[in-house]
Amino acid sequence: MSSPTIVIVPGWRDSCPGHWQTLWAEALPGARRVVQDNWVAPLRSAWVQRLRETIEAVDGSVVLVAHSLGCITVAHLPAAVHHRVHAALLVAPADPERRSALTDFAPVPYERLPFPSIVVASSNDPYCPSRLAGAYARAWGSEFVRLNDAGHINIESGHGPWPLGWALLSALCAQPPEMRAQDRETARQDEGEGLRYSFL
Repeated sequence: MSSPTIVIVPGWRDSCPGHWQTLWAEALPGARRVVQDNWVAPLRSAWVQRLRETIEAVDGSVVLVAHSLGCITVAHLPAAVHHRVHAALLVAPADPERRSALTDFAPVPYERLPFPSIVVASSNDPYCPSRLAGAYARAWGSEFVRLNDAGHINIESGHGPWPLGWALLSALCAQPPEMRAQDRETARQDEGEGLRYSFL
């Protein structure tokens, strides 16, 4: 079976040159990047539809690599394309209820995602409190990685290539495809509602 295709899902205002998402898109063979028509005044329906189209244009499964509002876009994906998603890395999720430009994405879905996922958040993200990111992770059934003083995990906070994120992505890509929702649910129950990490 072929490896899943990486789909980069930028957040509000896109990911600038030097941002880890941009660097990964350039470095990963065959990677796709979601390109929105309006990065400044985002509409949920348009963003979700463009992500869906990008997924459906790929032959085979995908691993989603989302940042900020891109994470919330992933959470809004319709069930019709869930089976195409192998896994998702959800980094520094946004809080659309705290930003007037993003309120179209509220309320954030709190349903369990039917594919493996990791939420990465920072203790001092100015756009989303880590406790809220942790609540997202619990609701989505995601493993939770909490970084200390990592800001919004973008170029402004010093995250260029971001090797830790690359390692997390590699782990997600290695998830066995046959481990579907019921198997993962059983594993989470055995392990006590998922794993929690803290990197100093």
